[in-house]
Amino acid sequence: MAPFDYFAEAELFFVKRKNSRRKPAEYKRFAQASLAIRFVIEEIRPGLLVGATLEVDGARFDCDEIRRLYHSVDYPLPRRTSSVPA
Repeated sequence: MAPFDYFAEAELFFVKRKNSRRKPAEYKRFAQASLAIRFVIEEIRPGLLVGATLEVDGARFDCDEIRRLYHSVDYPLPRRTSSVPA
């Protein structure tokens, strides 16, 4: 498997939940995958992470894979000290 490119452009998709009254963000584009990963892990409500899909260079990553990328030693950005792996 090729190393993950944290500096590639990325798209972030959220699945709508059928029983949710709030409409989550459906799509967001990022100049770098590392920024998209940080947004998902540090900025959104934890409940939305379950429905998040990150797409980078045609590859898709689910919530568990996004967490793995964030906590990888290769992740290039500083992490929040209060962030706790799920």
